[in-house]
Amino acid sequence: MPSSARRPVSRQRRFALLAQLVAVVLAVGAAVTVIAEGSGGRRGAEELAAEALATRPPLVAAPLPPSASPSPSGSVPSSPPPVLRVSGAVPSAGTGTFGYDARSGPVLGRAGELRRYRVAVESGSNEDAADFAQAVQMALAGPGSWVDSGRLRLQQVPGEAPRDFTVYLATARTAGRMCADGGVDIRIGGRPYTSCRAPGRVIINLDRWRLSVPHFVSAGVPLEVYRTYVVNHEVGHQLGHRHERCPGAGRPAPVMMQQTLFLNGCRVNPWPYLDGRRYAGPAL
Repeated sequence: MPSSARRPVSRQRRFALLAQLVAVVLAVGAAVTVIAEGSGGRRGAEELAAEALATRPPLVAAPLPPSASPSPSGSVPSSPPPVLRVSGAVPSAGTGTFGYDARSGPVLGRAGELRRYRVAVESGSNEDAADFAQAVQMALAGPGSWVDSGRLRLQQVPGEAPRDFTVYLATARTAGRMCADGGVDIRIGGRPYTSCRAPGRVIINLDRWRLSVPHFVSAGVPLEVYRTYVVNHEVGHQLGHRHERCPGAGRPAPVMMQQTLFLNGCRVNPWPYLDGRRYAGPAL
């Protein structure tokens, strides 16, 4: 066979050998690549996922501090309702003897005659003389009390000190007797009901002090407001003021109106001075 006929065959065989060599090299490279990825080269899906879980922010936020924690309902807590009357039985009678608050109080008012008073609570009434004295002082201090006239000052003194009058908290039976001795009948339906003033004595009925009155309670008037009214009303009598009438429907009731018994269309008002001026109604 001529030599020219054998060259193509030799060339084809060389190409075939070269192709086989390339295939072998590619296979070996692929194997090396797979071994490298599994031992520190490019990481697999499980390793990537594990790192993502370890480094991403947590899905649940940290708890809020107690002051910032929202309420379960999402609403703002409301303040408790006002006390309208004190629960529990009220002693109808005590021992008839009184204990006195031994403290001196501040001078109430900025100018005028100084009148001193002491505070007494009947034994057996289950009331504390210091607490009663504090409530009396708050009522007489104002703003809005009798000392707002600028011509009167008031001060609590201890039980044995010289005084102009005494504020008593007495059970219904004792209050009825003390008021009758001073010429005042406080009975309604045969039972001592209201409070009163006798010469030198401001006598607060324990029933009213603890229970207020039905028309105040039904209107939602806080017990503290009734207490302020009854102190200023009876002290007003001690200062020489008489009963007054409602000046008109919808207007504030004068403090010297008998609000314990009726309002007659007026609105509850525990103060003798409103907006710095003496507030009064027609004489009864």
